[in-house]
Formats: sequence, C-alpha cells, structure tokens
Amino acid sequence: MAWQGGTVVITGASSGIGWALAKELAARGARVGILARRPELLEKLVEEIRTAGGIAEAETSDVTDRAALAVAIGKLESRLGPTDVLIANAGVSAPSGGDPVNSDVVETMMRVNYLGVIYAFEAVLPGMLRRGAGHVVAVSSLAAYKGLPGSAGYCASKAAVNVFCEALRIELQPRGVAVTAICPGFIRTPMTAAQTNPMPFLMDADAAAKRIADALLRRPGVYNFPWLMYRLMKITRWLPDRVIRRKVLPPPTKSGTV
Repeated sequence: MAWQGGTVVITGASSGIGWALAKELAARGARVGILARRPELLEKLVEEIRTAGGIAEAETSDVTDRAALAVAIGKLESRLGPTDVLIANAGVSAPSGGDPVNSDVVETMMRVNYLGVIYAFEAVLPGMLRRGAGHVVAVSSLAAYKGLPGSAGYCASKAAVNVFCEALRIELQPRGVAVTAICPGFIRTPMTAAQTNPMPFLMDADAAAKRIADALLRRPGVYNFPWLMYRLMKITRWLPDRVIRRKVLPPPTKSGTV
C-alpha cells in the first residue's frame, strides 16, 4: 500500500521512533492515530502534524492495559477509519542480569515490550482478517539476536517479539495480513540518552523513521538496520563468551580488603 490515505495507528508515539514515525507518515499522507501515556506530549505532536497539513488523532493509553488499549484504538478508528497499519512501538529498557536479577524490572519490560505488542495486535487483527487486508508491525531491536550481559531482560523481551511475529507471519500471510518485525540498532532517543556503553552506528530518530517508512511499503517479514550494525550483531553470535564479557561488561571494581 501507499501511505497516502491509509490509517496508521502507532503506540508509544510520545517520543523517539514513535514520534518521528508519526510525523513522517503523516507527511506522506497517512491518517495517523497516536497512543501513549503522556497526553501533553501527544497533544503537542498532534498540533505539529496538523500545522504541517497532516491528519492526526490521539488517545491516552498504557499498552500493558489490554482492555483500555483496545478501547483507545477503537476510538481512533471511529475518527480515522479502520486501521490499515498498526505499529506497536512502545518499549522500555533497563539494566538486568544475574547480579542483581532485577525481576521487577524484567517483568515490566516483558509487559511493555512483549505483551504490549500482543495487546495492540489483538485490537486490530479481527478487523483486518475480516477485510482480508492489513499490516501489523512490531518495533523490536537488533538486541533480539544476542543475549548481552547487563541487558538480559531487554534482549529476551525483543527476542520474544521476533519469534511471535515470525509465527504470525507464517499463519496470516495467506489471509492477506502482513506481519513485520522492525529491528533497529542504536537510535538517538530518550531511551538511549543515558547509555554509557559505546553505540556504534548511532542514528537519529528522523533518519530511522524514513528508513522504516520506506521499508514497510515492501511489507518485509523482518527489517534489520543499519546493515553494518546487523552484521556486527550476527558476528557476535559466533564469538566466545569471554570476548563478549570483556567488551560489554565494565571492569570489576577492586575490593577494599587486603
């Protein structure tokens, strides 16, 4: 499909990739419905899109609240029309590993990054399947391809998204519904602002949004970018654990005892 005249719903649109995608797709002629938890930022984004001549509507919702999310998406569809493309973009990241495990943090990431995708898909798939057309998209991460020290929960949540999308893609393609997992590398967003580790091939959110918008027109099963970062992540799967440990983990602190 071309973006012109289509209805696109984006979760997690109050910042980062979601914000940039909403502006990019509205500029390409899509009717954009945006969702997030922060109404003041959604209102600002709607104003920017409309000032630029685009069409946008907003609803406040938390993607971890299954019922409320379905209601919010339904309200957007009542004003914009049936969803042609759903982009489940909401995501969070926090350190997690073995010392400490940070179970509460891991649970939050799984609820937002993984279940948030499922709940968003669930809200639009019945209508898409009735029409025999549609496209559901999850913004995953290249972190899905390798368990990285200190990011165990985040990597696991994104790996779950990729496998879920893969299964749906195989099942739904014959029924006219495309499924795509978008796997970006490091994108300059509020989520990466506090990152202290190296971020090779760091990309601005606006540049990422343009790449995603172009790629989704091809309805790929998976879109990995930037290419060099994707190749780097694939290579890490073959590296010895000690190499990954040395490159990713901070050096151990010296004990105060003698």
